[in-house]
Amino acid sequence: MLPRTLLLNLGPILSTTHAFTLLVSSYNAPNDTLGSVQTLVGDDCTGDLNLTSSNQECGALPSWLELSADRSTVTCVNEADPGSLTLFNINDSGEVKKISNTSALGGPVSAAYYNNGTGLAIAHFTPPSISTFNLLPNSTLQPLQTFTFNLSSIDPERQTTSHVHQALLDPSGQYLLFPDLGADRVHVYCVDSTTNKLEEKQPLLSKQGYGPRHAVFWTAKEGYGAGNATGEENKVYLFVVHELSNKIVSYSVTYTPTGDLAFEEVDEVSTFGNQTTPPKAAAAEIVISPDESFLLASNRLAPIFSLPNPDANNSTLLPSDSLVTFKPARDGKLEFVNLAPSGGLTPRHFSLNKDGTMVAVANQLDGTVVVYARDVETGVIGEEVAAARGLLGGLTNVQWLKE
Repeated sequence: MLPRTLLLNLGPILSTTHAFTLLVSSYNAPNDTLGSVQTLVGDDCTGDLNLTSSNQECGALPSWLELSADRSTVTCVNEADPGSLTLFNINDSGEVKKISNTSALGGPVSAAYYNNGTGLAIAHFTPPSISTFNLLPNSTLQPLQTFTFNLSSIDPERQTTSHVHQALLDPSGQYLLFPDLGADRVHVYCVDSTTNKLEEKQPLLSKQGYGPRHAVFWTAKEGYGAGNATGEENKVYLFVVHELSNKIVSYSVTYTPTGDLAFEEVDEVSTFGNQTTPPKAAAAEIVISPDESFLLASNRLAPIFSLPNPDANNSTLLPSDSLVTFKPARDGKLEFVNLAPSGGLTPRHFSLNKDGTMVAVANQLDGTVVVYARDVETGVIGEEVAAARGLLGGLTNVQWLKE
């Protein structure tokens, strides 16, 4: 058993870093009414992340950034009540400029484009709902549908009502999934490719009290580990991370003749791998590596690492939450790889660059964005490449623009 607090010696920052640009969203700071979308540029010489621009046109509570496929535009989701959606153009330096703004229901926390980018689906935490929009040729969003929920589960503090937390498009592009933390289910909808409208299907029911937060699809292909492979090629799996139980549950996915998705549980693992799950921990984000060989998730409110202070004159160790890595096998089961520091407190969101050699982490509580090197062969997260500390507001999302 590893000790509750780990002292990690990261060694010196890499002597050769990469030039890269990140886009980060954050809630409003205590003395400000507006949040921001900030551009950070990695400095080749110092290993710093320099703030080069900041835009406050998204509103008070920017909670999610959804990039276009070519990274030329980004949709910023404002979690205020009422909420809003702001479409920005991104110039060559990473600065954003507003194209349009659309009102939305309150509490939007995630967005996903679908049907070749012509539709946009939004997950709303409070009020618990799903909304959809058409993206018009003039780059404005037109309201399309709204679905509201009055569901609950067994946790008396967190599950008195639905809390829809993510919008997720499946690999076929025909289905949208919405994990509902408050109702212990994942809502499933089929996409009408002609109208962009959604049709409700049978949901995936989670174990009671688990609190599904986010999910990611994965397709098992030849060479993705053995497991108890059935011989099926391109078998689809869904990995769901649960905020309340700190479990990742693996499901095999079957596309049925009736148009529903059928789910069969094949594995369950802790987001703390081979460690005991600390009390009050809260899992957050989950992603698949670009080469689809590894699964990563973040843990909040349970700092198990202690890091050297970046101030050479201060010997006080800094607490850090964690990222966990697993390797999925062809049968959907997950093999623990390692736990690594997030570089700060409350890693609400993180993302990998295109080749998977770096991971950027947005630590919400202490305003820290940290970029770590990553070994694409082993999946192990290694040394710190660059960091920006003391950013204002609570960080909510980080995306790679240039690398």
